[in-house]
Amino acid sequence: MARAATTSDAFNAIAEPQRREILVLLRGGERPVTDLARDLGMTQPQASKHLRVLREVGLVRVRGAGKQRLYDLDAHGLRPVHEWVGGFERFWSESFDRLDEYVQDLKQARQEGPHDGDDQ
Repeated sequence: MARAATTSDAFNAIAEPQRREILVLLRGGERPVTDLARDLGMTQPQASKHLRVLREVGLVRVRGAGKQRLYDLDAHGLRPVHEWVGGFERFWSESFDRLDEYVQDLKQARQEGPHDGDDQ
């Protein structure tokens, strides 16, 4: 069975670690492919291939500036990822609430000290 194309959606596109690194770099503003390739330690053709995938799924925009093509983050494309992860927020909140209760119980037990009949 053939593997799903990485260009099908944002989830598949960001499954590739180097693409996630590109998105992190683009949070700082638009950059030419040569800068991205240099910062990621890859060739310009490799960076261009990753940028094409990110562009096709709507995670980056490109604009011409003279002879350069500048890439910029389009965070709207991450909305499906954000919404999916947000579905786990209740789980995380409940887990952290339980952890906080446990820590408070431990602190209370420490403050009360041992109760093993040391009253001599």
